[in-house]
Parts: sequence; C-alpha cells; structure tokens
Amino acid sequence: MPGARGSWGDTELRGHPVWSSGFRPFFLAAATYGPLLLGLWYGARSGWWPLPAASYALPLLHAHELLFGFAAALVCGVLLTALPSWSGAGELRGAPLAALAALWFAGRVGIHAAAWIPTVLVIVLDCVLLPALIGMLFLTIAAARRRLFWWTLPPLVALAAANLLFHLALEGGSVTRAEWALRLGVHALAFLFTLYGGLFIPAFTRRWLQQRGEPAGAILMPLEYATALAMIALAWTDLSGLRGGTMAGVALVAAGVHAWRFARWRGWRTLSEPLLWCVHLGYAWLIAALLLRALAELAPGFPNDAWVHAFTLGAYGMLKIGLMTRVALRHTGRPLQVGFVMRVAFVAMLVAALLRLAYSVHDLGPGVLAASALAWAAALLAYLFIHGPMLFTASLPRPRKEEK
Repeated sequence: MPGARGSWGDTELRGHPVWSSGFRPFFLAAATYGPLLLGLWYGARSGWWPLPAASYALPLLHAHELLFGFAAALVCGVLLTALPSWSGAGELRGAPLAALAALWFAGRVGIHAAAWIPTVLVIVLDCVLLPALIGMLFLTIAAARRRLFWWTLPPLVALAAANLLFHLALEGGSVTRAEWALRLGVHALAFLFTLYGGLFIPAFTRRWLQQRGEPAGAILMPLEYATALAMIALAWTDLSGLRGGTMAGVALVAAGVHAWRFARWRGWRTLSEPLLWCVHLGYAWLIAALLLRALAELAPGFPNDAWVHAFTLGAYGMLKIGLMTRVALRHTGRPLQVGFVMRVAFVAMLVAALLRLAYSVHDLGPGVLAASALAWAAALLAYLFIHGPMLFTASLPRPRKEEK
C-alpha cells in the first residue's frame, strides 16, 4: 500500500508511537478487550461470578459488545490506517486519534456501568464513537482518487444507526427490536468485510503471485458491483423478515457471487504464505456463512444463529487476525514474516470458529463452547504478546523497496 501524504493532529501528542497511526491504539484495544469480554461473558454464563452491572441480559450484552466494542475497534483501526494509505490522504494522528480512542473506551465504561449511570448518558457515551469516526473519515474519503471509497460511508452509517436503535429498543422494552438492530449491525459489518476484503485480499495475493511469475486476475468491476448488490439484497431480505425460499434463494445467490469472486483470486496458490492463506480462509468462511443462512431456511430445525457465528468467528476472526498481523509488521517497518506463535494463533482462530459452529449445529456440551472461547481468546492474546510491543514502540526504518 502506498504511504499516506502527511498527517493531521496535535504535533506533540502524535510524537508518541501509540498515537502515530490509527491501527496502534485500536488494535491494542481490540486484542485486550476481546479476551476480557469473552472471559466476562463465559464466567457469568457459567455462574462463576455475578452478571455485569450492565442493565442488559447477558446474551444481548455479549452480542452488543462483540459487535460495537470489539469489532468496532477493529473497524476504526483498519479504516484509519487503510484509507489514508490507499487514498494518499493525510493520516489521523495525535490528539484527534487519542480523542477517538477515548470515545471508544468511554463507550465500554458506559455499557458496563449502565446500572449505575443515567440511561441517556449510557446511550451518548456508547453511540458517539461511530459518528465521530464517520466525520473524521469523511475528509480522507473526500480526498480519495477512487470513488469506490465512498462505499465506506453507508455501512458505517448503518452500523452507527444499529447501535442507536439497539439502545432505543431496550429503553422501550423491546428485545425483539434490539435483536433486529443487532442483525442490522452484523449486515453492516458484513458489507464492510466484503468491500475491504475485496480490496486487500486480491491486492496482496496479486503482488505475491506476480513476484513468483504466476498469473493473477485483475479486478472485474461488474463482479464487484454484483457482490455489493448481493450483500445489500441479503440484508434487505433478512431485515424485512422474508423467510423460506426467498431468503434461501438470496443467500445462495450471494454465496455464488462471492464464490466466483473468491475463485478469481487463486488463493489456493498461497498455502505457503500464512499471511495470505489466513485471509483467504477468512473469505471462504464468509461463503460458508451464506450457505448456512440458506440452509437455516431449507432445513427445519437448523439453527438460525449458525451463519452469524460462521461470519463473526470464522470470516471476521480469520481475516482480522491475518490483517492485524500484516499491518503491525508492515507499518512498523518489519519484514512480512510470521513466526511460530502467530501461525499457531491463526490455527487457534480457525479451531475456535469450527468448535463454535459445531456447538450451534450439533448442540454439543458446554465443554465445546469453553474450548471455542479459549481458542479465540488465546489467538488474540498471542497477537497481543507478539505484536503489542511493536504497537507501543516507534517503527523501524523502512527499507527502500517495501511491499505495497
């Protein structure tokens, strides 16, 4: 990825490595909060300690925080780093970046202390982050050379709206509407996954293949538009409450479009490179999630939540841990080489997704759920152990010829 031109933000504060780039504070936040959140949820679920002080039922708290806490931190970190790199615009640093991280942290405090502070304050603390991110990214997107980056804003707006609607639904006493808002958030996240996965994965793969003298497919724009439309149709159909053959048909069409897109990237040629097979496997999980969504409509008794866990743990988990590793290495001036610990972490993330899916589909015992949670948390803790020090310290000098 090409480097961004300049930066904007407080010159004194951005001198600290943590506030020098968007991925640093938010990757640290996600890798720390994810395991803590999962431990809090599983312990409360198992009766090891009381429910959190949040005024929500535990399943809703778990889903909300994984989506608007953990995943939102990764959204911030990726977009604040990727958009300037790809558009050539200045990168957000210093005080504005620290303020955005503070908003994320304030939201987490508000949620977990919801039983002790006014509801309006909880909503404000939790819902201000994404609108602030949208406002900050707007300047970057406006300077982008490609109109494709404008597609970033609608799903971010949908994600922000989903968070607000979740709070309003619970304030109105409707768990059903709160669950609908969570589904809207998942679809917004899936659209962002589709958009940026479709930029990152083929770009990284194409360069790797070309360096080895192998052919690599160029981006086919009609297929890109078809993929985006398929995800919009999937979200509209699901959120409209359409079920049965209609929902299954839309999900199958979306899976087919993604499979065509995925096949053109020739990911099977990258099995020797962990940074690539990890993200390709994440995209394959998205296709599996869409197939599971169709199966839930076609097979009586098949769990409706299977596709959500296939997407969140499998697709999102695999893509993000691979992307977080690449970004931490490349943007701190280190070679793109994955050591043994992170290879194990990639496998642990895969195992976590497989076990969680097996638990949902086959109604396995709590031991399988515990193993899934442990593997997922271990993958993130491994990332924190290996790459956390890199994120806290200054970048190394970059070689003259670096991978874009």
